[in-house]
Amino acid sequence: MGNVDISLIAAAASAAISVISIIIAIIAIGKYRKVYRLYDTFMRGRDAETLEDLILEEKDRIEKLEEADAANKEVMRNMNRNIRASYQKLGIVHYDAFEGMGGKISFAMAMLDYTNTGIIVNCMHGANGCFIYIKDVDAGTTSVQLGAEEKGALERALGYVKD
Repeated sequence: MGNVDISLIAAAASAAISVISIIIAIIAIGKYRKVYRLYDTFMRGRDAETLEDLILEEKDRIEKLEEADAANKEVMRNMNRNIRASYQKLGIVHYDAFEGMGGKISFAMAMLDYTNTGIIVNCMHGANGCFIYIKDVDAGTTSVQLGAEEKGALERALGYVKD
């Protein structure tokens, strides 16, 4: 009687496992069919376009974007070179060149680029006319002696003196 009970239990367990296996197989088949339908729809495309066509279009679009990016980078490099070469630092000192001759209408002006290279313009107004002197600046220094006003304008352009 003990052997019969064990064999009945084993048969019942085996039947239960079989039923569970069949249920799992049916669920797996249903999920497979759903995934296959999604895959098939994806591969066929919506407007009769194939996936290959979509990929090639995106590849062309990416190549055009990369070309535009390279062109934009070159434009930005050129703009950066131009900005560095342009005058971007300015210092001005107004003064009375000839005391008692009409106020502070004379001026010294320093204009420098990114590398502190540029010019100093000294414009002296007097009763007999206007005299303009230009001195070169290289890396923040000059090879000629500067007057007090010119030196002040250069220091303002270099940022040593704040207005």
